[in-house]
Amino acid sequence: MTGAPRPARAARPVPSRPPAFAEARSKRARVRAAGMDPDYWYAVAYESELPRGRALATRFWGHPIVVYRGTDGTLHALEDRCAHRQLKLSGGEVNGCHLTCTYHGWTYDGDGNVVHYAHDLFGRARPEVKVPAYPVTARHGLIWVFPGDPALASARTIPAIPELSGSRPWARLDASYTWQAHHSMIIDNVSDFTHSYLHRRFRPFWDAKLTRHELIEDRVELAYETCVGGGRLTSRFVDRRRVDTTSIELAFNYPYQRSDTGGSIKHWCFVLPMDRRTSRVFFIFSFDAVKIPGTRWTLPRALLPHFMRLAGALVVKPLLCEDGEAVEAEQLGYETHHAAPIVELNPAVGLFQDLTIRKWEEFLDRDRARPRPSSIATADGRIVPSLRDR
Repeated sequence: MTGAPRPARAARPVPSRPPAFAEARSKRARVRAAGMDPDYWYAVAYESELPRGRALATRFWGHPIVVYRGTDGTLHALEDRCAHRQLKLSGGEVNGCHLTCTYHGWTYDGDGNVVHYAHDLFGRARPEVKVPAYPVTARHGLIWVFPGDPALASARTIPAIPELSGSRPWARLDASYTWQAHHSMIIDNVSDFTHSYLHRRFRPFWDAKLTRHELIEDRVELAYETCVGGGRLTSRFVDRRRVDTTSIELAFNYPYQRSDTGGSIKHWCFVLPMDRRTSRVFFIFSFDAVKIPGTRWTLPRALLPHFMRLAGALVVKPLLCEDGEAVEAEQLGYETHHAAPIVELNPAVGLFQDLTIRKWEEFLDRDRARPRPSSIATADGRIVPSLRDR
């Protein structure tokens, strides 16, 4: 005698959205939900983007920040909200070294204190009101903000780039993008040389073989045996008799990424995690010399800035745009298929992800020990709306 057939077990529904960090179980889900430790200096803009008397809106992991430059040239950074009606202060105006909200004229100093009310107080005592302020400085032509605990700012250093200073600074090439992708995808991209197929038109590197990968405290070091600078245009300007272009050394020195080819071609990558799926990326490339094609001579130093602008427009920026399109497509793919099995072949990528997860966990542990949770942890990568956004 046979019993009635058992009803098929209903498939467990797959969440429509990727899990938050506390809910994530796989490494991929955890790293794609992790923020970055705010207790570091982060580049937020070029100095040239912020002239005197202007304000600039940015975000760190969903938390709004306004950076403004006083008419005397000093930089200030505050939480981007008026304590009165929560409008964005970045929509206000700079008056001397103060920032005034456009709605009721509440004016803030560089420490976040309200120092003037542009209306009647109705017989009340002047309220003591302020918003959080953040350490801010300028270096390497970039504006840097310390979004975490201000007491730790002096203990953290912005990376030194000696090639850009001194009596004979190297040739410099800058590029910056705002990509709709999680910050961990960008770190994976700039350090994982298995994606040379994406750049088959420009051939910045090819035939890469990972020769070293190691996690040392808060740093991942790796190296590839590869051919560097093989494009039809760029290859003409690389002096391979002087520079070893058969290998490259890289490091994810949390939260900054860098590379070195033969001690003559270097780059830094600074990532600003604006929210869960938005990152601003700053690249600084430096070259100690550029060969004149067909000769053993190098370009005169006076011509290097002009060459860098041309190389950036014709090669470097179009190449980086390919990376941007790839990581944005990866972000969309992850959001759609976040429950799909994980297939990752490059062991160095696993180290980047382990470090990113650990550093975010360490920050959350420190934050839980505080009397009040950090507004960055509370935002958790979600964009904090203002009245103008509603």
